[in-house]
Amino acid sequence: MRFTYAKGVTSYMEGDTGNLIPQHITLQSELNEWEQANILEAEQWIFGRSNKPTMLASEFVQKVHYKMFDKTWRWAGQFRKHQTNIGCHAFEIATKLKQLLSDIDYYINNQTYDLIEIAVRLHHGLVYIHCFPNGNGRHARIMADLLLAHYQCKRLSWGSGNIWQAGDLRKNYISALKEADNHDFTKLILFAKGATTE
Repeated sequence: MRFTYAKGVTSYMEGDTGNLIPQHITLQSELNEWEQANILEAEQWIFGRSNKPTMLASEFVQKVHYKMFDKTWRWAGQFRKHQTNIGCHAFEIATKLKQLLSDIDYYINNQTYDLIEIAVRLHHGLVYIHCFPNGNGRHARIMADLLLAHYQCKRLSWGSGNIWQAGDLRKNYISALKEADNHDFTKLILFAKGATTE
């Protein structure tokens, strides 16, 4: 299979097709559809339970990723072991994730920011660390939405479109993420709410 990527998407490793569970898939479009079906099924489990006691635990973060890709990739839910085009060094993932989740817990308990900003900061932190071989953006958005859902808040619209395909929406998303890398979350919060960032 030949993989194609939108700008800023983490590429699959050479030989990753060997980790693909459905053997009938030969086209990128088929993989995209299969992954999306896997994620939709996972959302029933993810949003159909009360997760607050364990939600900010590394094991739960891994479990959510596993559920999202368990019918697609053999490495679902496993921290990456190689360097990607973004993200911290692989050996730092566990430590940085634990620190991020601790920070989010502190923000919630001390009402440091409003809940939407806390959810967006969780999303950004997960993308920045890049815990998994792939699917990090989709996973981070679901984790942010899950945090809001626990407090009976609506899910974010994330630009109201398909972020992982090339186009202006993805460019705006990547631009907002880069500003958040420099500690300015304004654009990313607006994007997550579906407001214009231009």
